Amino acid sequence: MDSSKLIDQRIAELADWRGKTMEKLRKIIRDADPKITEEWKWDTPVYTHDGLVVAVGAFKGSVKMNFFQGASLPDSHKLFNAGLDAKKTRAIDFHENDKINESALKDLIRRAVALNRGG
Repeated sequence: MDSSKLIDQRIAELADWRGKTMEKLRKIIRDADPKITEEWKWDTPVYTHDGLVVAVGAFKGSVKMNFFQGASLPDSHKLFNAGLDAKKTRAIDFHENDKINESALKDLIRRAVALNRGG
């Protein structure tokens, strides 16, 4: 099964707010960078463009968006709220009823892609 279908399947399996959140994050990621590639790694959706950009996973009480080079990204909107002590990564944990700052998140995704592209 291809990666996009595996991601569709994971979202469908999560018949609660986590599936809806993952679907929304997927759309934001793809809108931020239409050339981003969806992959299935480590049993989770991973998005790449000239390298690893972000992974999105569902957990019991949250949906985690992990930026692989997050420690190197400016976060002027203070989106990162998890993994703040990690050497390379940073994450955003979304909880039920959280509002998503779509424009700030798209900007962060674009910065992550730009970092992968060397700038």
